[in-house]
Amino acid sequence: MPNVAEARGLLNSADILFTAAEVDAAVDRMATEITAKLGETYPLVLSVMGGAVVFTGQLLPRLLFPLDFDYVHVSRYGDKTHGGELVWRTSPKEDVRDRVVLVLDDILDEGETMAAIRDKVLSMGAKSFHSAVFANKLISKAKPITADFVGLDVPDRYVFGYGMDVRGLWRNLPAIHALK
Repeated sequence: MPNVAEARGLLNSADILFTAAEVDAAVDRMATEITAKLGETYPLVLSVMGGAVVFTGQLLPRLLFPLDFDYVHVSRYGDKTHGGELVWRTSPKEDVRDRVVLVLDDILDEGETMAAIRDKVLSMGAKSFHSAVFANKLISKAKPITADFVGLDVPDRYVFGYGMDVRGLWRNLPAIHALK
């Protein structure tokens, strides 16, 4: 675990990609788009822990329609900067059968995690699956899934802030930063 000086060094040497105001505007836009598409469906919203916690906490109060809420905990990263084996820590507890399901995550990187969640939710009998990611990483290879709702497109760099971490740090930042 890095000490405070190392953590501050990571932040101070990073580039700011999007300010807190730009982040906030993206979440407002997403809430409007999600409401237009799913506002009459009484969806089950599943947040992917722990990266989506900040995004979820900011988005949910802006969704002015009835919904049920639960979470899943599945990860390929842990505190690493490269994806590994998919680990399910918590599957959906709510009954997804015949439900419109909206999954919220912090970032769509290679898309493996969201694709696995989609497959699991649909295999459990969901009526439909929708995904909303705060950040969509623009990578050169094809992804197995495309998010239905995207806050911001980010370059193919290691980004952090607004729920996304770097070595377990800085999820709490209101802006989006990238390692050099």
